[in-house]
Amino acid sequence: MPKPKKVLKIIGGVIIFFTLPSLLFFTYMYFKYNEDLPSGVEGKEAHHLATKMLKALDYDAYKATDYIEFTFKKRHHFKWNKAKNTCQVYWKNNRVDLDLVNHDNSEVFVSEVPYTGNDMHDYIHKAEDLFNNDTFWLVAPYKVFDKGVKLKLVNTEHGKDALLVTYTSGGSTPGDSYLWHFDENGKPVSYQMWTDLLPIDGLEASWSDWTTTETGAQLPTFHKLLFMGLEIEGIKTKRSL
Repeated sequence: MPKPKKVLKIIGGVIIFFTLPSLLFFTYMYFKYNEDLPSGVEGKEAHHLATKMLKALDYDAYKATDYIEFTFKKRHHFKWNKAKNTCQVYWKNNRVDLDLVNHDNSEVFVSEVPYTGNDMHDYIHKAEDLFNNDTFWLVAPYKVFDKGVKLKLVNTEHGKDALLVTYTSGGSTPGDSYLWHFDENGKPVSYQMWTDLLPIDGLEASWSDWTTTETGAQLPTFHKLLFMGLEIEGIKTKRSL
């Protein structure tokens, strides 16, 4: 039977074996991709660039869309009634009928059975976080003029104009910033992120796999983030429910 010192040495070796490669990989990724938040200039030019983006995406068609249904990463499903500010959020065997104006009016179902347990509000907060995160990956460009948003024009190292959008309030993580990059028509092709949820600042995700929905709203179906793919499937839109 191995001595205690030997056992500790083996355990330590296993920990190092599994954590050292991860540490080295993270260090490599950090120095390769981490960027400081760029400075920019507020004013008419930033506002103009944001307006150009909305025009390229047919913002009027999105604004007239009353209902959006979609599945994010094959795990979370949403039936979002934009007109009524409600959303049915599904994950695993849970469903929350989320009231986006007053969360206390939300209802929780587990295996399709109404749930009113002591942790009911945990389900509601979970649904809220899923809604905030997953719908952002779907409609972020249309939120550039939301309340509490700051817009700045940034001139990139490649000599192109980019739009820095900072959310000072709202959502699950206020204070996040996103730097939008565009094609020649002002349509988004990617953004870089400075968020509390990511350990590396300035990571870039694609916004290039667009589809035009039944209502004319343009929405993404896929994002590439480093080596990962974020799929958005089953998109359905309607007007005037």
